[in-house]
Amino acid sequence: MTQASNSFSKPSYAPTMTLAMAQQRAQLMSTVRQFFATHQVLEVQTPLLSQAGNTDTFLQSVAAQVTYQDKLCTYYLHTSPEFAMKRLLASWQVPIYQICSVFRDNEIGVRHNIEFTMLEWYQPNYSLDDMAAELSELLAALYGHSVVMSHYRYVDAFMDFVGIHPLTASLDVLQAVAEDKGLTGFDFNSDLANTEDGEADIRQSWLDLLFSHAVEPNLGHDLPTLIIEYPPATAALAKTAVDKEGNTVAKRFELYINGIEIANAYDELADGQALKERFERDNQLRKRHNLPQMPIDEHLLAASDALIPCSGIAVGIDRLLMVITGANSLEDVISFPSGLA
Repeated sequence: MTQASNSFSKPSYAPTMTLAMAQQRAQLMSTVRQFFATHQVLEVQTPLLSQAGNTDTFLQSVAAQVTYQDKLCTYYLHTSPEFAMKRLLASWQVPIYQICSVFRDNEIGVRHNIEFTMLEWYQPNYSLDDMAAELSELLAALYGHSVVMSHYRYVDAFMDFVGIHPLTASLDVLQAVAEDKGLTGFDFNSDLANTEDGEADIRQSWLDLLFSHAVEPNLGHDLPTLIIEYPPATAALAKTAVDKEGNTVAKRFELYINGIEIANAYDELADGQALKERFERDNQLRKRHNLPQMPIDEHLLAASDALIPCSGIAVGIDRLLMVITGANSLEDVISFPSGLA
């Protein structure tokens, strides 16, 4: 009995995905490239290593020590090709896309891996509605049938599944609701709560916790769902606007299918000074959280001032393949997860 069991065990060098899944993955990649060729979107390739990193407090870049012109330097594996692609977009002003590996440190789990595959594209003169329509077309090409997506405001989703207004609830209420839902052991409060940036940081930490545990699992089961009008603290490189209730919101959306985040889109902010101020604020927050402060990409800031109106979107290829095939884990759709790389 033991011999029979051992005969079916995988050798240590074997991939975690099957040959059949590898073939489905190759077909998905082929379909994506054919889709963009048909839509006359140019495929581009940008560096994986950069002298600047992502300042986002919740994304940790993988650092690499390299020798450049006989000098030891710290470079960073990109968390997204966004910065370099915007430099191309500002220069050429044509639709572009890229499929590449991206890297985020300390991200391991059923839906996470340190290295994963991202599809990212940018469309000049596209609104977020235009980008959502094109995303629906791409999904239809991949699924083989038309895809209808529902639109759900962040505020409405939060009120439906958490029962409070995320933009107006006090920090004490957010903490009490989190603890009532069994989310204990988190201490986001600090003596910085009485400062504007400090309170916004703490608020967003509670909102992210509640959204990921109480809202996200319920999204996109009947139809692929776009969550729109996020809190302004999540704007990153997106524009902001005022919603129908008079609250400032980020002009971005995220796509959820079967409770899994698949895509993230921005109405891109074309203002180098505003971006610099956001990045500097990010680094202040990183310092408060005892995280390394990241060098700011000055090339991106200059390119942002030259951007024409545009929207961009990033799609997690591995997660998309998961939901299309019904796979249970990222390990099922990639050859070698980080623990076997």
